[in-house]
Amino acid sequence: MMDIDKPLPYVGITPMQIITAMVVLVVGFIVAKIIVASFKKGLQKTKLPGLVIEFFARFLSALLYVAVILLAVKALGVSVGSVVLGLSAVIGLILGFGMQDTLTNLAAGVWLAALRPFDKGDFVTVAGQTGKVEAVGVMSTELLTPDNVLITIPNKLVWGSVITNYTKMPTRRVSIDVGVAYGTDLDKAIKVAMDIMKSHPKVLKDPEPAVVITGLGDSAINLQLRAWAKIEDYGTVKGDLTKAIYEAYMREGIEIPFPQMGVHIKEMPR
Repeated sequence: MMDIDKPLPYVGITPMQIITAMVVLVVGFIVAKIIVASFKKGLQKTKLPGLVIEFFARFLSALLYVAVILLAVKALGVSVGSVVLGLSAVIGLILGFGMQDTLTNLAAGVWLAALRPFDKGDFVTVAGQTGKVEAVGVMSTELLTPDNVLITIPNKLVWGSVITNYTKMPTRRVSIDVGVAYGTDLDKAIKVAMDIMKSHPKVLKDPEPAVVITGLGDSAINLQLRAWAKIEDYGTVKGDLTKAIYEAYMREGIEIPFPQMGVHIKEMPR
């Protein structure tokens, strides 16, 4: 029968120490999850935005996991001080080889959580990627695209790029471009478009909707319908108005011309 208090050959660690370390890891991770969940629940009762709460929760989680690992190492009979010293040496070596991105990402995450150019749930374009903000972690930011793809972007790229936030403001202008044929009665075309926008229940009265002539194209006079809607109604209003203006112009006999290209063939003399 194995003596669990007898050190194993070559490693100098007893089976009891291994069992204790495993118990510390399992129990420690469970306790850490409970602490983080309680911490997160407590912060949710405050007025802090979800993005900041998520950042703090992930930061605390990382610290607790490191503490649990150190306790497990101590349970194996290894000096925690030597482990910390070894980790410091490794970190110093990594930084010496130019891998200071970790600290850069951490600092960028702190700035993102503090200044909040976007909140959790906002729809943004950042670092060339577009999606809904899922979370800002200690090292990276997560975006969920409209087709349900999760994108993870290092915080330093997020902080160092132009951020376009489509849902930060309570309202947004819906712009719909449509072309009408040359010779069209523009007053009639504009009136039809205005009637459509004014009759839509989700188009705001203030600011008032408008129709502007944006240019004279190669085969059409370009009009733009401009209507304001609440941010949550933006997609619905854009889809409804696009469909409605097409159907109304077809019904009223207002031509929406196809793009045209003239091709001249010159016969070469024989």
